[in-house]
Amino acid sequence: MSYDTLAGRTAVVTGAASGMGEATARLLASHGVRVALLARRAERLTELAAKIEADGGQALVVATDVTDAASVDAAVERVHAAYGDVDLVVNAAGVMLPNPVTDGRADEWQRMLDTNVAGALRVIRAFTPDLIAVAAAGRTADLVNISSIGAHIAFPNYAVYGATKAALTYLSQSLRTELGPRDVRVTNIEPGLTDTELGGHIDNAELSGQLDGMFDALIGLSADDIADLIAYTTSRARHVNLRQAIVLPTRQA
Repeated sequence: MSYDTLAGRTAVVTGAASGMGEATARLLASHGVRVALLARRAERLTELAAKIEADGGQALVVATDVTDAASVDAAVERVHAAYGDVDLVVNAAGVMLPNPVTDGRADEWQRMLDTNVAGALRVIRAFTPDLIAVAAAGRTADLVNISSIGAHIAFPNYAVYGATKAALTYLSQSLRTELGPRDVRVTNIEPGLTDTELGGHIDNAELSGQLDGMFDALIGLSADDIADLIAYTTSRARHVNLRQAIVLPTRQA
């Protein structure tokens, strides 16, 4: 599919060191988007930027911790100095740490809240002024948040993760009422079972094994599948907002 309308745009992609963020950055760059790569692991970003540039794209490495307001503020300055205003923001940073609520893993709860909810908000606060200015100038402006099917369907032992994603889904819906009238599109992507690094963060052997079994049974999506959906969504005519997309493996009910 052709995404020619993406050429010349400037994107910020969080969580760009792996998974959906990395795949999205690569695909956008391949279609002529200047991509600012935001994540904590600078070495991974440097490797990704080298691959993008070797393929003829443009990429900027911006080591950023979305759980740290000062780090996000510094990232804004770095992106503006290199690229100017941003017209496409993809909030792909996230963590998934399932465990029974009765385990009382407050450390995991805080990490998910800081990354999945507050981290997304920090990025939105940082770059929304750009999106509004770009839209006012008659150009296309997009905010894409990556939520989860877990925002709608409850899974045992994933209560806090699901709650953070439900918050992001609701946030996207609410932001649409504020930004839509200003011609800024807000899209919420809600993937089902997808092959990323998220499963590798699970420290519960039983739950990790269950996830592996689901992949065997359902044939999960790839990060590239999600990237393709984001590229499709953001390449539509600027008056068209694909506001919410639930994307599942065919076998996942």
